[in-house]
Amino acid sequence: MSVVTPTQKNILYYGDNLDILQNLEYFPSESVDLIYLDPPFNSNQNYNLLFKDESGRGSEAQITVFGDTWHWGPTAEKTFAHIIAHGTPRVAQTVDAIRRLLGQNQMLAYLVMMSARLIELQRVLKPTGSLYLHCDTTASHYLKILLDSIFGAEHFLNEITWKRTTAHNDSNRYGRIQDRLLFYSKSDQKTFNAVKGEYSDKQMERYKYADDRGRYRAENLTAPHFSPTRTVEWRGVTPGANRQWRYSIEELEHLYKEGFILLQRNGKPRKDGLKTYLVETSSPALQDIWTDIVLGPTAKERLGYPTQKPVSLLERIILASSNPGDVVLDPFCGCGTAIAAAQKLDRRWIGIDVTHLSVAMQKYRLQDQFDLKPGDYAVIGEPKDIAGARAMAKDSENDGRYQFQWWALSLVRAKPFGQATQGARKGKKGRDKGVDGLIYFLDDSSGRAKEVLVQVKSGSLNTADIREFRGTMEGRKSEIGVFIMLDRPTRDMLAEAAAAGMYTSEHFGDFPRLQILSIEDLMKGATVQMPRHNITFKKAERVKNGAKTMDLFDEMMS
Repeated sequence: MSVVTPTQKNILYYGDNLDILQNLEYFPSESVDLIYLDPPFNSNQNYNLLFKDESGRGSEAQITVFGDTWHWGPTAEKTFAHIIAHGTPRVAQTVDAIRRLLGQNQMLAYLVMMSARLIELQRVLKPTGSLYLHCDTTASHYLKILLDSIFGAEHFLNEITWKRTTAHNDSNRYGRIQDRLLFYSKSDQKTFNAVKGEYSDKQMERYKYADDRGRYRAENLTAPHFSPTRTVEWRGVTPGANRQWRYSIEELEHLYKEGFILLQRNGKPRKDGLKTYLVETSSPALQDIWTDIVLGPTAKERLGYPTQKPVSLLERIILASSNPGDVVLDPFCGCGTAIAAAQKLDRRWIGIDVTHLSVAMQKYRLQDQFDLKPGDYAVIGEPKDIAGARAMAKDSENDGRYQFQWWALSLVRAKPFGQATQGARKGKKGRDKGVDGLIYFLDDSSGRAKEVLVQVKSGSLNTADIREFRGTMEGRKSEIGVFIMLDRPTRDMLAEAAAAGMYTSEHFGDFPRLQILSIEDLMKGATVQMPRHNITFKKAERVKNGAKTMDLFDEMMS
């Protein structure tokens, strides 16, 4: 099988990012222009993806997307030994020193995990490339030491402070409202395009005048020092003792006639009256404290992902440290904000994540925002055939049953049912009562969302399973039910499904009330038969020719 490389196509990878980064066929050395990573922060908590039923039908559900909790064990010990044996002397000494300092605990496990990945990220970065590591104060000081040892302290550029929110209530300490961005380059040849900031409200107060040319402030027409040609009277005004005019008399006359000098009440020029217009003033250089980008709790771009970052934050980074056509890598890509920003700014991109739920969300986002479909980019790590689907379902080491379930649900764009998945991630049998996923659709102008119930099964099944699912549908009063199975359904199972009858839509016609779809059918393009408007996931705003657009049905229903 041919290998897709970053120079050929935009890529989404499913799997452990260390395994993928260590694959030299996927990631040759010096093949990436910019790396942004927003890894877990070692915050010792679980992060949940929130699904809100906008119809008000049922309660809010949530799924543990990842657990940001680390433990020292055989895997961490093995990774530590590999770094000591194969890392550069400086990196090996640093990691060993941190172990002696901290002991074998959660923080060390986290730092060893990060060290192994940062080593590979430095390898794949081009000499002109840069890395931005997004973190908070939990481990930023240790991460900076690791980055110094891997990239070289001389290649540390900035520790950017990003004010992510306006306030946070912490009862026993000052509110924590900022994150860190550790900015490193691979070499002195880095790409860096100066990004301009904006004037603060305090600075804008200086531009307190306005005329038909726009807002302006009044500047001094004089400067220190004596000049025999400029320390002279002009239009009845002298610059003052040991001062001179900033311009020649000829230039002053030109400014006066063009209306660029304010006058006193007596008609004489004001020494502090030089008009300096805002539109003619260069924007200030961007500093290392960013307070102008916030993702509000009700922002339209929010997709419900727990650690989602603002698109404008990633756009700033990508514009500053890459050029059109460059390759941007996000090895912890979550809901795909870095990918969306790179696509919008005409960069190539690579995203890696360890859950099919995340990969699915990225695919939805690319389709909604840019009308991109999986054929427009490569997806590595998803099953390509029935054999691959069976292998995933049986992969008990990597939570395969539930990864299979998330992947299968993504084929019909259904949201996972939170309780079942949380139970699975805790090692318990989930109380899903036959519910693995949900799809919501609009069918009339009432605004009431209607439900498609989804169940996914990978084991041996019979007609009784279909009958039980039908009972669950009736208990929830679901309009439509979809039963996804790994094997093809038997004739008796199809007959049981047909006995459920039809759902009739006033606008869109009739649909089978209980539908059985095999994985093989879905991989060949089969879809759920339902009224066309799926509102299950919040859609990212469409970007088309630089403008945001709204779906026509959204306009009709709003």
